[in-house]
Amino acid sequence: MTPSAETTAFARRLGHDFARPELLVRALTHGSIGSETRPDNQRLEFLGDRVLGLAMAEALLAADRGASEGQLAPRLNALVRGETCAEVAREVGLGEVLKLGRSEMLSGGRRKEALLADALEAVLAAVYLDAGWEAARAVVLRLWGDRLDQVQADARDAKTILQEWAQAQGMPPPRYEQMDRSGPDHAPRFRIRVTLEDGRSAEAEGAGTKRGIEQAAARALLDEVGA
Repeated sequence: MTPSAETTAFARRLGHDFARPELLVRALTHGSIGSETRPDNQRLEFLGDRVLGLAMAEALLAADRGASEGQLAPRLNALVRGETCAEVAREVGLGEVLKLGRSEMLSGGRRKEALLADALEAVLAAVYLDAGWEAARAVVLRLWGDRLDQVQADARDAKTILQEWAQAQGMPPPRYEQMDRSGPDHAPRFRIRVTLEDGRSAEAEGAGTKRGIEQAAARALLDEVGA
């Protein structure tokens, strides 16, 4: 399939000139519009997840030669998790060129975090299949930019830190409750409460993913208990 002008412009934003542009077209084709004659990006997503993980793991090892596995693992998780991939996808305008079925398009698919993250991984696989490891690695490092330098030395997320703190106090893991949900499916708002066994709790509210608001609630409770 011949790429559109928009897809060609997207390739330029990636910084990769595709010898086989049909790979990029496939990477941008969501399952909602895929068919036997128009394969979707699910298989590429599977490969791209591994391409991204290897590129980030290699870069982290090179950036900090003295770091232990326990220090490197949370940094890797912070760099490859869905929220980060979706953020990168938005920066490069991936949502604008996704090939979606009508129902997915009407439900705000171009802005859905999981859909953007999956498509970005598929795009990385397309680069890898088109030009090999070094080209794919270069695209990953270019798109992630200074995130690699800025990732926290201890990148454990707030939920993990709060759970470990609670366990150190002899308490079971914190309990998260969805107190409210509003807004359309493609842009939901959540209000989340997190509670410790001793009754201390905190809430957070905002737009985004439920997991993201849980993280905000966990950070608020960490501040309250002084952890």
